[in-house]
Amino acid sequence: MSITTLGELILSSSKKFGKQPALGFVGEEPVKYSELSAKISSIIAFLEREGLQKGDKVVILSANQPNWGIAYFALATMGVVAVPVLPDFSEAEIENVFNHAEVKAIFVSEGLYRKVKDIKCQSLQFSVLIENFAIIPSDWADNKLLDLPTNLVDVDLPAGNYEVKPDDLASIIYTSGTTGKSKGVMLSHKNLVFTAINSGKIHQMDTNDRLLSVLPLSHTYENTLGLILPLMSGSTVYYLRKPPVPSFLLPALSKIRPTIMLTVPLIIEKVYKGKVLPGINSKAITKTLYKFRPTRKLLNRVAGKKVYETFGGKLEFFGIGGAKLDPEVEQFLIDSKFPYAVGYGLTETSPLLAGFDSFKGKHQSTGPAMNGVTLKINDPDPITGQGEIWAKGDNVMQGYYKEPEITAEVLTADGWFKTGDLGSFDNSGYLFIKGRLKNMIVGASGENIYPEEIEAVINRFKHVLESVVVQQKGRLVALVHFNHEELENMYKDFKEQANQYIDQRLEELSKELQVFVNSQVNKFSRVQVVVAHPEPFEKTATKKIKRFLYY
Repeated sequence: MSITTLGELILSSSKKFGKQPALGFVGEEPVKYSELSAKISSIIAFLEREGLQKGDKVVILSANQPNWGIAYFALATMGVVAVPVLPDFSEAEIENVFNHAEVKAIFVSEGLYRKVKDIKCQSLQFSVLIENFAIIPSDWADNKLLDLPTNLVDVDLPAGNYEVKPDDLASIIYTSGTTGKSKGVMLSHKNLVFTAINSGKIHQMDTNDRLLSVLPLSHTYENTLGLILPLMSGSTVYYLRKPPVPSFLLPALSKIRPTIMLTVPLIIEKVYKGKVLPGINSKAITKTLYKFRPTRKLLNRVAGKKVYETFGGKLEFFGIGGAKLDPEVEQFLIDSKFPYAVGYGLTETSPLLAGFDSFKGKHQSTGPAMNGVTLKINDPDPITGQGEIWAKGDNVMQGYYKEPEITAEVLTADGWFKTGDLGSFDNSGYLFIKGRLKNMIVGASGENIYPEEIEAVINRFKHVLESVVVQQKGRLVALVHFNHEELENMYKDFKEQANQYIDQRLEELSKELQVFVNSQVNKFSRVQVVVAHPEPFEKTATKKIKRFLYY
């Protein structure tokens, strides 16, 4: 690898791709690659003037935008450690990050400034509005942040002034995990550049590619694969100025017509359950035909073409990661010849460990190990071949910041990272994930019960949006969030009695669901109680349910 640091990467791309558009908002003129190095140098000069030095920690708390990437690469070029924070972190979580990382400065977007303006942090020296790179005065009370004058100086500093090494810390990413405790994952320049280069071998990006970014850049999935990799490849990344709800997302897809998108399962699962299935079930003939495999495949193909056009009609790679993809939805994608791809990884592995390109997948597999990564099943079950997945490679983190004991629990002396995921390989080296080791429930007779598998069955049932299976007092309990909007539409003509009918229907659905699930799973995994959960479950940035909240 000739490029080993993020500063080298962005400087190389700035020279190589010239007038090619790099980063922009949908419907606006993007920043060109030739402009990136000048903008980055101006920010470096600005930060130097404020006293920032190599090794200092700087938070980025911002909605996705071009300046996010520009600030990130300016910090990396200086050898300053970026601390991206998820926008949905609470004020208390953000304050914990500030103090734990001892941050010196923050880049914050206007819409998120309210979360940090009252934070107490002794190490914090200054705050910067990311939209125009203006210093925010400590006593600033006005909401018109964008009226602040810019503090940038137009000075072009040569990149050679900064001695940054591959093993230098590039980023600390605080996870918003399903277990409740946020940990600071330390990723080096080598970790991130290695992952970008080798994930690019799964699907090669180039100057013809357009990405529409909908996942938070503060998560390593979007950060590495949706920012670092595209900028290494000369591709163009577009952002939305508003949240990716359908009213803003659909026009953007039509305008950009992306060739690549990175998503989480929830996005495509919503399309399937909210658009595809209702369309098929709206007519008696198609509803009947959908029950038979040959005709279901044909109907999926027709519906898939419409979904493809909805995403702009130019997709070549629709990456899905961050959580397990529903098996029925994946079968729809296969039948419809949709260019989906699946990847597997963790924040601790920068993130990718395994993945496959469009049209090279196997149902419910995450694909083979990424180039340069070694995966093994530790202590596999002699019958099933399943066990904890361990990983080794240059993408494995340096450890958890200020947490040597927790680091020692997951990193072995000889460099293996214990993922905490259970899986197995087939004869072709394709990895299949069974579930999280911590989520596994041990039955009364010692049987291994995987809640994710039960939830996959539950989520296929009518009117179900999502579910969590937990063990309570020795019983398997399914917490189920039904689609209240559908039920309200069904009973909207009953007016005053609508809520009564909905409650009655929820009770009926819960009983029907229990019978359905228990007919589909083994006897150890049968659900004893179904509880209708009125609200959506709280989720992480990659839309995984925060299970610890529901035990």
